[in-house]
Amino acid sequence: MTNPIVKRIMLPDGREITLETGKLAKQADGSVTLRMGDTMLLATVCAAKDATPGTDFMPLQVEYREKFASAGRFPGGFLKREGRPSDSEILTSRLIDRALRPLFPDDYHADVFVNVILFSSNGEDMPDALAGLAASAALAVSDIPFNGPISEVRVARIDGKFVINPTFSELAKADIDIMVGATLDNIMMVEGEMNEVSEAEMLEAIKVAHEEIKKHCLAQIELTEAVDKTVKRTYNHEDNDEELRKLVWDKCYGRAYEVAASQNPNKHQRIEAFEAILADFLEALPEPEREEKAPLAGRYYHEVEKEAMRRSILDEGKRLDGRKTTEIRPIWSEVDFIPGPHGSALFTRGETQSLTTVTLGTKLDEKMIDDALLHSSERFLLHYNFPPFSTGEARPQRGTGRREIGHGNLAHRALKKMLPQGYPYVVRVVSDILESNGSSSMATVCAGTLALMDAGVTIKKPVSGIAMGLISENKGQNYAILSDILGDEDHLGDMDFKVCGTKDGITATQMDIKVDGLSFEILEKALAQAKAGREHIMGKMMETLSEPRADLKPHAPRIEVIEIPKDYIGAVIGPGGKIIQGIQEETGATITIEEIDNKGRVEVSATNKASIDAAMNKIKGIVAVPEIGEVYEATVRSVMPYGAFCEFLPGKDGLLHISEIDWKRLERVEDAGIKEGDKIQVKLIDIDPRTGKFKLSRKVLLPRPPREDNPRDEHHDRPRRSED
Repeated sequence: MTNPIVKRIMLPDGREITLETGKLAKQADGSVTLRMGDTMLLATVCAAKDATPGTDFMPLQVEYREKFASAGRFPGGFLKREGRPSDSEILTSRLIDRALRPLFPDDYHADVFVNVILFSSNGEDMPDALAGLAASAALAVSDIPFNGPISEVRVARIDGKFVINPTFSELAKADIDIMVGATLDNIMMVEGEMNEVSEAEMLEAIKVAHEEIKKHCLAQIELTEAVDKTVKRTYNHEDNDEELRKLVWDKCYGRAYEVAASQNPNKHQRIEAFEAILADFLEALPEPEREEKAPLAGRYYHEVEKEAMRRSILDEGKRLDGRKTTEIRPIWSEVDFIPGPHGSALFTRGETQSLTTVTLGTKLDEKMIDDALLHSSERFLLHYNFPPFSTGEARPQRGTGRREIGHGNLAHRALKKMLPQGYPYVVRVVSDILESNGSSSMATVCAGTLALMDAGVTIKKPVSGIAMGLISENKGQNYAILSDILGDEDHLGDMDFKVCGTKDGITATQMDIKVDGLSFEILEKALAQAKAGREHIMGKMMETLSEPRADLKPHAPRIEVIEIPKDYIGAVIGPGGKIIQGIQEETGATITIEEIDNKGRVEVSATNKASIDAAMNKIKGIVAVPEIGEVYEATVRSVMPYGAFCEFLPGKDGLLHISEIDWKRLERVEDAGIKEGDKIQVKLIDIDPRTGKFKLSRKVLLPRPPREDNPRDEHHDRPRRSED
């Protein structure tokens, strides 16, 4: 075995990251083992030698997986082995992909596969913050062309101080949690959530992250030099025809610029106009050459279209749909749009539309999370669906894709902290995108806010979101920041920067950069412009519904919560669940119980208040401590010659002696009209200190007859005198 090469990185708190190559997975093009304490990741990268003919994009596939063995656990399910990636694994894969993808050469089209595997975890250090560094290091020790290196770090603000790569327990106390990916010189990717922080505070967190990332990049450069991989493989993935390229530019640019500057707000009309230019060009080619040159001509025309759109904005300030750079598209919305769900909203901004519903549920509806490192439950769910018809595409819908999981996660982060603390309902928000032309995830945030308020969910504050774009040249010397970007402005532009927040601060953000030279000055201006846009959108939303409805919809489940002593959990459940099941059958309510903070938390839900009240009374009866002098509604369980046994609290019976039934003397219990199953009011008058038996009285709750009608003295249990 050859001696492995190791580079070390010291974090500000003294923890050490080691990057080792030359020991594991040596047949991969690049392989690096990353360790921090007992957390260990293996990153490998393999690239095809040649591109698949006809490929004109970067076919990059990133897979991040966590082995259950890394935490000493068995996978769940029947097969007891890892299956499809979890949502958290997909989200980490996307974080890596978004930082790496822009840095491959534009003309490099070979299939590249990046695999990052978590083999060991100490349960405290968060591996997703290390995965991007591991992936970039694997590329650094390979001969695959890559304009990196990059690294990713998580920055959290805890008790006012910024912490690099905090632990799971530390992160629970953070009010800023962002992941930043960057090269030595430029920010490439930002994603995270915050507790209503200012734009300046978020920028400060990004700067702290970049300073740490620079150290990681320098270590990778040293690693590249140590393995002698500074010279990358040669490749030729594009066959160009410069004469054809010049012809496309000469014949098409003028018309493309006219379309770009025509300020047509209709997306499909613009697409048709752009497509007609290319079609006319191809039609003018000699027929024998047409089919052969069409793919190249299409690629060159894409360059023409991109430049025309960018020049129209930079030179004349004209966006594709005619708006100013700071202008937001027309907005309209409705709430209570669908009768079936517990809340609904339709939010439309320009040609982007989200129909969002809210469903309220009980603890039984919680999502169980059983990942390698995380075993918990989620009470707030947000699902985002992007069907092909939303963009007019004729193709089948094949389940939930990575993009849908990523966009849904952003909206989830934006809204989740606005739910009230200890909210008893499990909440599911579903956004179905019906139209899309830019920033459907931000439409989801806006529609989600309205739908939650329509459902009567008492959110702390409403949240709005906006997507910002950027067109720049000469390393940011000439640029335009665009508010509320279109799909084409995202595709052909240099930045997609989504910002969500309340009137008091940012709650979530996601940023992808496609260009070098993005300064913090530009970022600061983009954030200020985004704030103004968010406030405008919020104003339009408040015109539709300004606060949560005072009550839930009539068909929504009602939930009441009661805390009981931990020792009484078993009494409420009963042997084999007999007691709790009986209460549910008798009242029609649904009851769940769990131990939280050394107490029992009982949720009682039903569609009507009578069922809830009946169940709550029974539960309160079980956990109630019998008190002498208290009055109870009791059920007669059995009748004896000397009295009746009555259940005055669930599971607690007492004796109602015949002498305590009425003020007058009774020969038989039945003489008072008492029989089994009757409900009567009784008072607890004594508890035998030796046996714990309960003594009940009914007569003390009845009016006492006048003395002449009742010659018995105050010792009413003494036998009558013979003369009476």
